[in-house]
Amino acid sequence: MSAVFVNVAPVFLLILIGWMVSRTGLMEEKAGDAIAEFVFKIALPTLVFRTLAEAHFEGASPFRLWIAYFGGVAITWTAGHIVARRFFQRDAKIGVIAGMSSAFANNVFIGLPLVGRSVGNDGIVAISILLAIHLPLMMIAGTILMEHAASKVDGGGRRSLGAILRQVGANLARNPLVIALCAGLIYNLSGIGALPVVVKSVVDQIASTTAAAALISLGMTLRKYPVRGNLSLAAVMAVLKLLLLPAAVFSLAKLLGLSPAWTSAMVLTSSVPTGINAWIIATRFQSGSSLAASVISITTIFGVISVSFWAWLLN
Repeated sequence: MSAVFVNVAPVFLLILIGWMVSRTGLMEEKAGDAIAEFVFKIALPTLVFRTLAEAHFEGASPFRLWIAYFGGVAITWTAGHIVARRFFQRDAKIGVIAGMSSAFANNVFIGLPLVGRSVGNDGIVAISILLAIHLPLMMIAGTILMEHAASKVDGGGRRSLGAILRQVGANLARNPLVIALCAGLIYNLSGIGALPVVVKSVVDQIASTTAAAALISLGMTLRKYPVRGNLSLAAVMAVLKLLLLPAAVFSLAKLLGLSPAWTSAMVLTSSVPTGINAWIIATRFQSGSSLAASVISITTIFGVISVSFWAWLLN
């Protein structure tokens, strides 16, 4: 447990520091947004590029990794949707947001730093492979389901699949993380070899800022996601997120025979708090934003317990 504590506690302590910095007024909340933008547009893409550029895949197939993770996502999302619709009698739009909130892990700002500390470079490679399709799949699925739900609840037409794919595709084409993923893979496959010494020194220095900056910026922006309304439903979604999702991913990873490092990476990143994307979709469709915000905050508060449990189990 001491080894688990050493790896897990700093992650959540950095989030707490960010929250306290914002809460006490030491730095304005907009400073957290600026740090988060630096992480998303510069630091994280640099880390991902370096990881993939230097990775040794040795013929490893990503498909079992994707099946294990997204199989767990499908199970949890479905469970969250059914609970919201059947047991809490909420409409179809809330059902989509509930399912997404229970299954959308914050892989970028929390999962990657956590896996980097706990698993090492092999874990970061696994996370990078996951991130290659995670955001596109989750955002496409969430948007399509929400469009369908909105047409049922609010009436009116809904956009075609082609229109949704074009919008998501255009957004992804400008996404710094997607660009870094592609650039890293191209560099790796080109066979050029190690990065030049000067370039590598700069890349390493930028990449080394990613974890602390990401976690502190997340803590500084948590005040955007207050716990209010839908508390019973939000609490159930938080339990599904912190327990069911990693349990399903763990079971599928074992069944599919993933390596210990990749299994640990997938389970740990699935056990982290909910990401903001469910809140983004809820805000866009003007339904369920308070639910998504509450799940983000609740899972962040109790995430240290669930992450510690899964880290202990994996060890």
